[in-house]
Amino acid sequence: MYQVIDERLIEEDPIAGLTEEAVSLLKQLIEIPSFSENEDGTANLIITFLANRGIGCKRHHNNVWAYNKFYKADKPTILLNSHHDTVQPNVGYTRDPFDAEIINDKFYGLGSNDAGGSLVSLLAVFCFFYNRTDLAYNLCFLASAEEESSGKNGISSILHELGKIDFAIVGEPTKMDMATAEMGCMVLDCTAYGVAGHSARNEGVNALYKALSDIQWFSTYNFPKQSGFMGPIKMTVTGINAGLQHNIIPNECQFMVDVRLSDCFTVEEILVMISQHTTSEIKVRPGILKPTCIDHIHPVVRTGLSIGRKTFVSPTSSDRGWLDVPSIKMGPGDSARSHMADEFIFIEEISEGILIYIRLLKSMMYCLINNPDNQNRT
Repeated sequence: MYQVIDERLIEEDPIAGLTEEAVSLLKQLIEIPSFSENEDGTANLIITFLANRGIGCKRHHNNVWAYNKFYKADKPTILLNSHHDTVQPNVGYTRDPFDAEIINDKFYGLGSNDAGGSLVSLLAVFCFFYNRTDLAYNLCFLASAEEESSGKNGISSILHELGKIDFAIVGEPTKMDMATAEMGCMVLDCTAYGVAGHSARNEGVNALYKALSDIQWFSTYNFPKQSGFMGPIKMTVTGINAGLQHNIIPNECQFMVDVRLSDCFTVEEILVMISQHTTSEIKVRPGILKPTCIDHIHPVVRTGLSIGRKTFVSPTSSDRGWLDVPSIKMGPGDSARSHMADEFIFIEEISEGILIYIRLLKSMMYCLINNPDNQNRT
């Protein structure tokens, strides 16, 4: 029964010490710029952090990963993953984004919430279990790069090197609830073409006006089917560029569209419908993140529920979209703070995250030891 957890497996853990180390590491990470595709400095820092604790690791590009000391190939393996890259700070910042400052339990800094809090919490938990000889599973900790840009040198470039993974916990700010499903993401680069002319005369074809017609369609179209689980596909125009100067009719207008994917339509089906309703040239960016879902009877979900965590469907995508194994997205912090100006996370959220991760993994160990058949469900 998953509702009953052996209390001996949830003894008082040294959460204060783990939190102190995690916060110290997060401070150093924030002070090193790590924009997506430029994370060399934070990759080096994570390697140093592991080496100082006698933990060997591997690196490819700026992805860094390590395994528990007593790894055994015949045991199932849990992937603990979060990313160490960040977006660019937005123009609304009133603070230095690289000044890791703590004020009234608020830890400020670019990437503190997305996803530094998750990264350092998962790393603290990995170190906590690293030397254990009685684990019913292996642990693989992975600090991935290029998550924010879905870059080619991110997690997708090294999955084949990790070995067999049975399921994964992907660290992103979810208030430590479990995203059992998340929307996928596809980015479209669109170009409307016209004919250049002088704006003072009735000549030319304005590419900007043609683009606006397509943009209006993207903003109002409802797909004929809606996922009962994930909700509707959402298309949002997030950028536009056209024109050379005030008196020239633009012959070209580019705009980009963020498409949030559900399990209702394939990418190919979506692109066919878009082409039927628009006149712009459509190009799909590499790095499509597929929608993901894990069955609620999976042991990790049932275990999470047994320790009081809730489930939900996430509208945002993550490195989870690259994985072909059952996974949940779960981490300290609040997704609403991601990419905001003056980003922050509460120290208490990091401490709580470490405690809940440990309880979840200890409870999973109990379930696997006492229910061997559950290994076949991972």
